[in-house]
Amino acid sequence: MLTGMKGNRFLRLFTSHLILILMAVVIIYPLLWTVGASFNPGNSLVSNTIIPKNPTLDHYKELFAGKESLQYGHWYLNSLKISIFTMIGSVISVSFTAYAFSRFRFKGRKNALTLFLLLQMIPQFSALIALFVLAQLLGMMNSHWLLILLYIGGTIPMNTYLMKGYMDSIPMDLDESAKIDGASNTRIFLQIIMPLSRPMMAVVAMNGFTGPLGDFVMSSTILRTPESYTLPIGLYNLVNEVMGASYTTFAAGAILISIPIAIAFLLLQKHFVSGLTAGGTKG
Repeated sequence: MLTGMKGNRFLRLFTSHLILILMAVVIIYPLLWTVGASFNPGNSLVSNTIIPKNPTLDHYKELFAGKESLQYGHWYLNSLKISIFTMIGSVISVSFTAYAFSRFRFKGRKNALTLFLLLQMIPQFSALIALFVLAQLLGMMNSHWLLILLYIGGTIPMNTYLMKGYMDSIPMDLDESAKIDGASNTRIFLQIIMPLSRPMMAVVAMNGFTGPLGDFVMSSTILRTPESYTLPIGLYNLVNEVMGASYTTFAAGAILISIPIAIAFLLLQKHFVSGLTAGGTKG
């Protein structure tokens, strides 16, 4: 009996570790290949080894060489600008919307939540024509601010649903106690709900920041001139038009995109951890 239990336990552990190893290989291998390609001499990604035999920094230098046809630094700043404002706007709008759905009861509340889920199921590219026409009617083609508003609007439905669920777990007794002490709804939201919702706000912030950095479809529809390009558009044109299929330079540019994402994760990591700790000690 004990031998059978030990055998089943070993089988479960072996299967779990095997799945984790396979997932790690699938995720890490392309990343290592891209890093190696960014240091690989020449323009080809083809290599017999992940680590290049004669590594070079020429491709990274080429990105910031200041050529008229290559504006990588400008694209980088454009992407950071859009990502930062999208992150701020997403956190603010989602927090207010989720608080309203979590703490208030009003007509159409359930229908609105259902609509949010339905909107999230619609693919982004299905609305590109409508967004293109809207941008032209508003005279905001090639505008970063329109793109920021579209990104913020895209983050609201699902993130609102997630944050509402988190706010629902915060006891209503805290609100009632604060109201007895004379606190308004605004004060309750700012001084009680928001501090307790930091872990979910960190998730929303992370989603809002990373989304624009990797988006190509929406940004390529709105942005039209090289000076307004974001990194995905600039790197795409870098491969197809400017550099004559310089895939190694493209790899170097793609690797540098991960730097602000890594910094954002490190800054927000303590909030993720505090949320897990709070969840484990509640009650």
